[in-house]
Amino acid sequence: MDGALQQIGLTTPQYAVLNFLRTEPGASNAELARRSFVTPQTMQGIVVALERSGFVVRAPHAKHGRVQTTELTDQGRTVLAAASTIVAGAEARLRAASAPLDPQAVTATLLRLAEALR
Repeated sequence: MDGALQQIGLTTPQYAVLNFLRTEPGASNAELARRSFVTPQTMQGIVVALERSGFVVRAPHAKHGRVQTTELTDQGRTVLAAASTIVAGAEARLRAASAPLDPQAVTATLLRLAEALR
């Protein structure tokens, strides 16, 4: 997935940000960082790269002068659509690879792994 996303000019974290902005337009850097489990400083770098690529635009928040909101551009929506196709393909390959397995066993294993990471 990473390699395929790189071919269209995105990293996996950048895809995650674009996908979040699709459902939450105008999110702040802090919101994006919390959602992506990265520091605000790391998110700043991600957003700057997306802005330079023309995939997002930032503007001052209407009520909070120091806060910048971030929104997708038309170009960002186009690259997000292409990236979503790539990600859906990767997910389909994973489902196909696990098809012979018992879905309940797979779910139980994933839940145990998620719990172990908490």
